[in-house]
Amino acid sequence: MSDLFSAAPTADATTLPPLAERLRPKRVEDVIGQGHLLGDGKPLALAIAAGRPHSMIFWGPPGVGKTTLARLMAHAFDTEFIAISAVLAGVKEIRDAVERAKLSRDQLGRSTILFVDEVHRFNKSQQDAFLPHVESGLFTFIGATTENPSFEVNSALLSRAQVYVLKSLDAAALVALAQRGFAAEGVDANIRSAERIAELADGDGRRTLNLVEQVAQAARVTQVAVDEALVASVVQRAARRFDKGGEEFYNQISALHKSVRGSDPDAALYWFCRMLDGGADPRYLARRIIRMASEDIGLADPRALEICVTAADVYERLGSPEGELALAEAVVFLAVAAKSNSVYKAYNAVRAFIAQDESRPVPLHIRNAPTKLMKDLDYGKDYRYAHDEAGGYAAGESYWPDGLKPQRWYEPSGRGLEGKIAEKLAELRALDAEYRQKKSKPS
Repeated sequence: MSDLFSAAPTADATTLPPLAERLRPKRVEDVIGQGHLLGDGKPLALAIAAGRPHSMIFWGPPGVGKTTLARLMAHAFDTEFIAISAVLAGVKEIRDAVERAKLSRDQLGRSTILFVDEVHRFNKSQQDAFLPHVESGLFTFIGATTENPSFEVNSALLSRAQVYVLKSLDAAALVALAQRGFAAEGVDANIRSAERIAELADGDGRRTLNLVEQVAQAARVTQVAVDEALVASVVQRAARRFDKGGEEFYNQISALHKSVRGSDPDAALYWFCRMLDGGADPRYLARRIIRMASEDIGLADPRALEICVTAADVYERLGSPEGELALAEAVVFLAVAAKSNSVYKAYNAVRAFIAQDESRPVPLHIRNAPTKLMKDLDYGKDYRYAHDEAGGYAAGESYWPDGLKPQRWYEPSGRGLEGKIAEKLAELRALDAEYRQKKSKPS
């Protein structure tokens, strides 16, 4: 690996490529991290040993080596390597890549790996353009994406490629990478400075080396050794890895929702604050919190919905950061409140039933009759006004369409207020049964 690290930069350091490019591994063995793919007996190690390239998609966060792995695959398989970026490329670039692959095959007898960075940026028709050439074997396709391929890569292309998930680099890997970087920059750095940079890099190898480069430059200018104090003076805390509307965004809102549902207020607060820290819109979080109140607490504690709506209103009045405390209060209340999804389940069941059922007319006795004509047509005839009945309940009355057997979709959970609701419904159903029994007896 000695060829990867040059001595301290010369006076003409401005002409050097960025440190991350200079330290890009030249061999698979030099890759830091991704042992689950590159270790002995692991998928990519086996593919390289077999010498048979196959189409693949590398899915993972920024700075974990997707582009590097694609280049190393081409080197390992001794193929031509063509790289295009879906951010910058269009139909012309795709056609040019196809022509280059044909020339390589026909004139040089070499196969080609076509690497498409950020492949999720291509639309369906652009992704489809690769299919015939993948199937014909003109090139082996490797795509890289930070987004979930299940949603962002069309099914036809996805079915022809193996998806490999790349993981964020752990602290040990980032520290090792930072130490490599300082060695390449030719500056002394203590272990704590490398550890601090690893913390700031948030799992991103490229960010690690960029930070090392900034700190090393400052060390040369100030002529001091690199320590934690220098790192703190040079590097501001980078933004957390968080892509609004992307995979990590939905992973974190899922974690928040499940923490609330699981009645863990501390975990719920953690994910709530992680999303704020990452730049999530508090108004979006307020809407999701209101949804949680309806879906997971429901009538077990009707105060939940009121508290969440009030918290959203408070945020609108105060804004950030003051209003975020009200949302945090709502999150904690939801987490510790009694839970019930009975209304949620009943609602979904009724919607599904109606979607497949016929359009049934409203029975005459529960129709409104504001005009004489309607009354003459028996609208509202024989309707029993519940307030005039004993206990304010018209026992035995039917509010269902004619010909539809009464259904029972809402079943109270028995938790919180729904325990009382369950008792109430049991009493009313007993009155219905008693009424029907009396009505069935001959007079």
